[in-house]
Amino acid sequence: MHKFINYGLLSFLIIICILSCKVSSVSEIKLHDHWSFKNSQDTLWNQASVPGTVHTDLLSLEKIEDPYYRLNEHGLQWIDKTDWHYQTTFHLTKKEISKEHIELDFSGLDTYSKVYLNDSLVLETDNMFRNYIVDIKHVLKTGDNILQIHFESPINKGVEKHDALGYNLPLSDNDLAKIGQVQGNKHVSPFTRKAGYHFGWDWGPRLVTSGIWKPITLRSWNHLKIEDVFIQQDSIGEKALMTALVEVDAIENSDTKAEIFVNGESIKTIDLELTQGKNNLSIPFEIENPQLWWPNGMGEQYLYDIEIRLTSNGFVDTKSHKIGLRTIELIREPDNMGTSFYFKVNGYPVFMKGANYIPQDVFLPRTKKEQYEHILSSAKAANMNMIRVWGGGIYENDEFYQLCDDMGLLVWQDFMFACSMYPGDERFLENVKQEAIDNVKRLRNHTSIALWCGNNEVLIAWESWGWKDKMTREQSKDVANTIWKAYNTIFHNMLPEVVANYDSARPYWPSSPGSDFGEKESFDKGDVHYWMVWWGKEPFEKYNTAIPRFMSEYGFQSFPEFSSVEKYTIPEDHNIYSDVMKSHQRSSIGNETIEDYMLRYYKNPKDFESFLYVSQLLQAHGIQVGIEAHRRHRDRCMGSLYWQINDCWPVASWSSIDYYGKWKALHYTAKKSFENFLISFENNKDAMDVFVVSDSLKPINATLKISLIDFDGTILKQQEEAIEVKENQSKKYISLLKNEFLAAVDSTKVLLKAELFNTENNTIITENILYLSAFKNLSLPTPKLTFSTTETTEHFIVTLKTKKLAKNVFLASGSNHNFSDNFFDMLPNTQKTVSIKKTESETLEMFTDKLKVITLVDTYDNLGISLLKQFTNRLKTAFGSR
Repeated sequence: MHKFINYGLLSFLIIICILSCKVSSVSEIKLHDHWSFKNSQDTLWNQASVPGTVHTDLLSLEKIEDPYYRLNEHGLQWIDKTDWHYQTTFHLTKKEISKEHIELDFSGLDTYSKVYLNDSLVLETDNMFRNYIVDIKHVLKTGDNILQIHFESPINKGVEKHDALGYNLPLSDNDLAKIGQVQGNKHVSPFTRKAGYHFGWDWGPRLVTSGIWKPITLRSWNHLKIEDVFIQQDSIGEKALMTALVEVDAIENSDTKAEIFVNGESIKTIDLELTQGKNNLSIPFEIENPQLWWPNGMGEQYLYDIEIRLTSNGFVDTKSHKIGLRTIELIREPDNMGTSFYFKVNGYPVFMKGANYIPQDVFLPRTKKEQYEHILSSAKAANMNMIRVWGGGIYENDEFYQLCDDMGLLVWQDFMFACSMYPGDERFLENVKQEAIDNVKRLRNHTSIALWCGNNEVLIAWESWGWKDKMTREQSKDVANTIWKAYNTIFHNMLPEVVANYDSARPYWPSSPGSDFGEKESFDKGDVHYWMVWWGKEPFEKYNTAIPRFMSEYGFQSFPEFSSVEKYTIPEDHNIYSDVMKSHQRSSIGNETIEDYMLRYYKNPKDFESFLYVSQLLQAHGIQVGIEAHRRHRDRCMGSLYWQINDCWPVASWSSIDYYGKWKALHYTAKKSFENFLISFENNKDAMDVFVVSDSLKPINATLKISLIDFDGTILKQQEEAIEVKENQSKKYISLLKNEFLAAVDSTKVLLKAELFNTENNTIITENILYLSAFKNLSLPTPKLTFSTTETTEHFIVTLKTKKLAKNVFLASGSNHNFSDNFFDMLPNTQKTVSIKKTESETLEMFTDKLKVITLVDTYDNLGISLLKQFTNRLKTAFGSR
């Protein structure tokens, strides 16, 4: 057999290969390895983790105890008054150092730092929210390069700025300077562009961090580099008309090919000329037959993969984004109730169902993708379509917003200002402007971003909490005017200008709430934070009449479940007035207010564990009243965002998911209350009105059935009505006259059950239960509750049966996973099946042995001694044990 080689063909193929090969213009290395750190006064370096914080590095070395355990937080306040140094070494070859541009990209330095490379100062920082990029080629050398970052104490720097200002800035009591042992109890948080909650909040500890909290990237490039891409949506119809706005840095003038790929397919190619330096390109393109992105519950979250590729002289650079096509508008128009405030998505008004979000840990680098997925998938599972990223935390990581894009969760995005007035000097203002530009540009390609909001509760504090008058009275009118001028500059000029210049298609709202606290006119326009329930001690029923145009904050507290509390306490702490439980409660009226409301609605629980459980029932009931009221009145109110979905440490708080990821009763209740279809009762003087609310975009024909049932299961009365449920509306369909339908019944022994059935297939769409007397007055039977357990490959299955009414059935297994349903009511002679994901190595026998099932009746103390026990505990707290 002969082998023939066509050398001409081979040469031709080699030439073609050479001509078609492209060299990536940009290369990157993450500098995460071989870091060490030390106190600035020490000589010994210790191993560090990057990204990380000083606190977590000390913790990993066992130089401090867990800051979240018992009272440990209080002994760690020295850390934020110390300067800390970090150091690493990276190696570069002669080839690597020959690149035309080499830079360091600092995604997040917390906060005051000086950066040295080979003993040369290359950067100073004073803002943890900013992205700093610095050219370092001139100080690099072949071989080992030493990178040092010196962090200055945020407290000491803050005190300097505080003292230099010459007047006092008003702020809320959330800056816990006393716990922080700050000189003169000075409140320094307004002066430092860092997460406000690090200085404390009424749900969080005082742990002021420093460190390299986001990645550091060593980036080198030749010829050209794409700095930024913004995929702008111009109009969406039969075609989506788009524009790619591309920022490019070029070494020299060059002919360049720009190519746009959509889902991997090249749809647009143009030739253009780059000039040396910065270039701003505008490349229009179209997407045929666009598929729209919809919020959760309204349709699919379709995302296009869009890539921009630039090629010049054999060098190529690319950037890609996942983009959802949708329109979003904030509609604020005069109407017969005031001025509307609602979001319209793809041309449809959307009732926003959701919660407020805070950072998931004080030590930010500890929050990984798994934690983001858990909280946001829990939001989606609870039928939410909006998350408010609150202004006292951080602009979240890209992973957070990508998950929101994927899950259909719109984001109300605050800028990072909360509950404080701020300085107005030129340096501070320029720092804030660059922070805003950095983050608007970083986040604007995310489909989920619905609105940019200037701040949290700053305007309302100035106008309605007495700050303006106090500044005028205690300092001077000139000082008050100076403070207001800074506010006006930041929130009415600078931030809206940044949004207009860099993300003009999205609305800007200067402050949340945008109306005055507690005043009637505030409910007719803008958004409202309603805190007369909790802070004002108003009953939950007040939610039925306090109906704003958009409720962006309201809430009530509860404790974590007992298995969570056990993780940060010891048995002697198990009293809500113990030092540890009070320390893990940061509201100034916290535990007393929970107890006060509990005794209004429930019988006093018999012990500590029961108190934790009933506190969750109390919270869930209160917020359910609010959600249903807002949704019944969707002709007026078009948003219900409760405070808050999550925690940043183990604590009694307003959250519906505790720090360890456990769903509280509120989260299970919100899941039901936020379903697309809701039946809701409204108790009026002479009648019990029954509403059906639909957030669906399609009408349905249905049967609405109302049953009056006693606690033994006997159906006393029933009423049915065939109805048409129209899309996107709330309507009263049945009015039950009290002197007829509810006549001659003992309200402590009956309930109303409402069911909505689909006429086409007779399947149940939704249901709801209403008790006719306060929970503490109900004559609840002891349920004959039994359960059995089985398993599948991935889940344990629990089947429960009851002969009597079982109220608020709670299953506890000690697992980190959540049951498919929990805290539910079981009517007499019914069966219910729930499941929970298996924990590794746990057998069915082990699970069954640990499983605990309780109901509300199990918390009762028939001997009536629990009030005496609580009184005794308070005496011990006040006077000490004898």
